[in-house]
Amino acid sequence: MIHLLQIDISKAVNEVENAGSYLPIAIQLLLVVGLIGLMLLASHKLGPKRNTSDKLEGFACGIESHGDARKPMAIKYFLVAVLFVLFDVEVIFFYPYALSFKQLGWDGFWAVMMFVGFFLCGFIYIIKKGALQWED
Repeated sequence: MIHLLQIDISKAVNEVENAGSYLPIAIQLLLVVGLIGLMLLASHKLGPKRNTSDKLEGFACGIESHGDARKPMAIKYFLVAVLFVLFDVEVIFFYPYALSFKQLGWDGFWAVMMFVGFFLCGFIYIIKKGALQWED
């Protein structure tokens, strides 16, 4: 029992000694954060401040802006984008199965068929809800 206690104490001492090896990393991290803060402060204090109307105007690739950017947009665009990402990611899951379908055997085949079934249920649900119909 005493022998086991000595082993645990020696492990704890070794862990504390290993924790000291992180000291250079901590010092370097503090120096980097300090240097970044110093450079940001110096550029803010020493940099020119010419707030003209041209400088404060929004810039979009050299194209003159006109109108209000806060116009309502049809939710269908976002819905199609989200559905594309959802089904695209689901299709990506077929790649690992295609690489190892021989090793997975019939269990893997039935698992993929169940996955395809869930995939088709979701697709049928989307079609029934009319999520892909553009005309109102």
